[in-house]
Amino acid sequence: MLNDRQKMILRMIVDDYVLTAEPVGSRSISKRPDLGLSAATIRNEMADLEELGFLEQPHASAGRVPSQQGYRYYVDHLLATDSNLSTDDLSMIKSLFTEKIDEMERIAQQTAVVLSGMTQYTSVVLGPQVYDTRLRSLQIISLSEHSAVVIVVTSSGQVHNRTVTFPDGISMAEVNRLVTIVNERLQGTPMYKLRSRMLEEIMREVSRNVDDYEEAIRMLDQITPAFGADEEAKVYLGGTTNMLLQPEFQDIHKAQHVLSWLEHHERVVEALKAVPRDRVFGEIPSIRIGGENQVDPLQDCTLITSTYHVAGVPVGVIGIVGPTRMEYARVIPLLRHVSKGLSEIYSKFYKGS
Repeated sequence: MLNDRQKMILRMIVDDYVLTAEPVGSRSISKRPDLGLSAATIRNEMADLEELGFLEQPHASAGRVPSQQGYRYYVDHLLATDSNLSTDDLSMIKSLFTEKIDEMERIAQQTAVVLSGMTQYTSVVLGPQVYDTRLRSLQIISLSEHSAVVIVVTSSGQVHNRTVTFPDGISMAEVNRLVTIVNERLQGTPMYKLRSRMLEEIMREVSRNVDDYEEAIRMLDQITPAFGADEEAKVYLGGTTNMLLQPEFQDIHKAQHVLSWLEHHERVVEALKAVPRDRVFGEIPSIRIGGENQVDPLQDCTLITSTYHVAGVPVGVIGIVGPTRMEYARVIPLLRHVSKGLSEIYSKFYKGS
């Protein structure tokens, strides 16, 4: 457990490093008029904090920077839970939800743009039901010998359809067998997972029931975009290239690792869905720092997410992706306010008002 002086010094180091992205030395902290501690005393405390794992020293002659453990302690114990946003922040949020927007998708898209502009980080918004919508049934209606309409019905009652053309090696009877397999094995599967589940779980079944295995795979590749296209379109990103503005990501290869991850919407959905159960219905955003993310490209990033609800049911997620050197004191209450606003505006949509 840290003593009060160590807590104060750790908080100052995190605050300074968030602002400057430069290692913080004992002399710069000792110059604060309200502190009343010598540089030597501060240096000793910083050495103890480093030994405890809360600070790191990137170079022998440099100051210290917070470790991931240090950021976690800062977020859990040193941030005021009632952090206030600036008047400008509150005005921006208010204008976002008072503007008349007639389409639910536009609300999500505009939210992503505004959040990225306010934070200078990358924002992501999962539109309503994107992670909760599941496959109810798949139907197929023949149009000709080599074409048909694929009809997908989801758990939310949405109906999607697409015309597809069969490869020469696939008959209508075999297509019907594929549809039967999908309905038997994948009913209830989340829409965003459907493509990967199909490839992982029913290929063996397909090989036993369809004569031309390779053509069957091509057929599935035609059908599966009809499943996920509309749902995947509900993943909205804002400020994707903001990552390049951060000093930590001046290494282009490091930045590309994160940017490549952002391009794969299914992976983004999976990460944003992984919200601890006790956070889903509460107002406290989920904060995953560095190695707490179960995603390799995010090992040097922080992902903060918050769910929004309709009638107490979680229907979507908003998130901020940035370096571990994130402005937590502002981002956390910002997400809290925005998720509350989204909950209110989507509730009006679903109630028909």
